[in-house]
Amino acid sequence: MYKIMVIEDSNEIRNEIIVLLHKNGFDGYAPKLFDTIISDIRATNPHLILLDIQLPHRDGFQLCTEIRTFSRVPIIFVTSRDTDMDELMCMTLGADDYISKPYNTSILVARISALLKRTYNNSSQDHLKHGPITLDLATSRLEVEGQIVELTKNELKIMHYLFLHKERIVSRLDLVEYLWDNELFVDDNSLSVNINRIRNKLQPLGLEDFVKTKRGQGYLI
Repeated sequence: MYKIMVIEDSNEIRNEIIVLLHKNGFDGYAPKLFDTIISDIRATNPHLILLDIQLPHRDGFQLCTEIRTFSRVPIIFVTSRDTDMDELMCMTLGADDYISKPYNTSILVARISALLKRTYNNSSQDHLKHGPITLDLATSRLEVEGQIVELTKNELKIMHYLFLHKERIVSRLDLVEYLWDNELFVDDNSLSVNINRIRNKLQPLGLEDFVKTKRGQGYLI
């Protein structure tokens, strides 16, 4: 599942885009604060960024320039500024595409899909591997030496986040916030229930300790 970061200061437009992304099979999310966007990009490593021009703290031009100093992540400007000079500036700074608001939702999704296909022209993004386990995002399964473990939607999201942060401790708060951002309404108690269910599913395969608890810190795979 492709992670797409939405950098947009309008709550209405940001939420609209994230819902659109989720409906079309993408993992859409947005940074909480505009003054920590660069660190958020480094931490979450998105597959694609949707970027507005007019933003607080730094405009989209400045952000694009800074992103290009450390990453070739695909960037699509989605903005109400629609002059030829704005588009030229975006492309000169290293953007991959430019879409003016108001946009056609079907065209936006098509542009995103086309850019992702050009950039990641393989199926490896649907399969994440750690140790003996492969997470198949397309079928919501864990595969262990030919054996299959079926996952629920919540379990898949939890494992996806842990796989993306493998060998790093993930706090319970980060997991809960990630699930809520993806419209999966999980509280602290139900997170524990889902983690235990995952462990129980892995236990017959001798991997009940694959998801480790770090007391007072969170989880680690």
